[in-house]
Amino acid sequence: MGFMKNLLSTLEPVLAKLPVTASIQLASGERIGPEHSAVQLIFRSPKALAALLDGQVGSVGSAVVEGWVDIHGKPRDIMAAAAVLLQGDPVQHRPTWLEQTVSKAKSLAMHTLSRDAEQIQFHYDLSDDFYALWLDPRRVYSCAYYKDQSMNLAQAQEAKLDHICKKLKLQPGERFWDIGSGWGGLIFWAAEHYGVQAHGITLSRNQYEYVQRRITEKGLQGQVKVELRDYRQMDGVQPFDKIGSVGMFEHVGSANLPEYFQTIYRMLKPGGLALVHGITAGGVGNAELGAGMGEFINRYIFPGGELMHVSRVLHDLAASRLEMVDTENLRPHYARTLWAWSDGLEAQMEPARAILEAQYDVDKAERALRAYRLYLAGCAMAFERGWIALHQMLCSKPDGDLQTGVMKGAQSSYPFNREYIYR
Repeated sequence: MGFMKNLLSTLEPVLAKLPVTASIQLASGERIGPEHSAVQLIFRSPKALAALLDGQVGSVGSAVVEGWVDIHGKPRDIMAAAAVLLQGDPVQHRPTWLEQTVSKAKSLAMHTLSRDAEQIQFHYDLSDDFYALWLDPRRVYSCAYYKDQSMNLAQAQEAKLDHICKKLKLQPGERFWDIGSGWGGLIFWAAEHYGVQAHGITLSRNQYEYVQRRITEKGLQGQVKVELRDYRQMDGVQPFDKIGSVGMFEHVGSANLPEYFQTIYRMLKPGGLALVHGITAGGVGNAELGAGMGEFINRYIFPGGELMHVSRVLHDLAASRLEMVDTENLRPHYARTLWAWSDGLEAQMEPARAILEAQYDVDKAERALRAYRLYLAGCAMAFERGWIALHQMLCSKPDGDLQTGVMKGAQSSYPFNREYIYR
């Protein structure tokens, strides 16, 4: 306990630098900082207290999930404090050759067919009802597009779906493939508003069963199809006119990114367009956020998730012979989306607790709630500060015919003019 007291006194000048009032208390009752502060931390673990002093906010987050630290305060206040407590920049790590070699080996091991299915189900099959509490009515679990600043979350998600469909120049009767189709937001929007034949795939059993029910409810059995299938297992399926992949390549893994884009190339008709939308790293060398934040997300939220800088993603895209024709960074849109999700969960804490407790034991339910509260707010902070980003990359598969398209040499349906997207 004497060690804990010494650490506590060391943290006094740190608290003085925070943009919000904060207090740190030991289980014994000793405290620094005002009693009624905006952020209150109660420590039962010397290791967690030492991690806070060292700026390892992700490790402190893990201690919160495990119950070694109690945290009280509004998510925005907690994250404002966490950003200051960091030691250094969490994205400017330059990996050594050995680190790169080990990272590639780990990536290959993490992303086998069976491991990917397990990892996707770990996250997305937590509870459909839980996600429904704080997502929009379409359950679009990816960055919204606040085309108009007055939009609410539901409107911004519809704007995102339409933004993607417009970029892809979807036309009635076209065959459209959605890789990682989630709860079906994009395939339903594309089918109902653009008249395409939509084919989605997912590894989540909950999402698959939900979309199957919605297809029947909407009467879209002949137009929308969903399969429980891995993107690497598309043998026997004819190429598609257009392809979308939203929030997917983060799960693919660095080692498998070339195969992912080669699959898109193989499954896309010559002259067709594909849009890849996903989270990218803020730094060119880091595969995850530093200060323990990446470890926290990998352990509690997205096991097997890997982030790559947009330059690396575009490198592998180009190596597959796809041509990037437009790239858009929606980073602050994702910060706003995550804060909307965070606010939604905070407003539904008791129903969320009841849903999870009905499905799991009380301890697991509480751990999941603590993890998701920190994950949503922490990611919102990371997007605001540029530690991670969100890119939409539109690409074509050139057909080799210089006369295809509106301009000589276009070799695809892309007009090489962005006006059509915003018209």
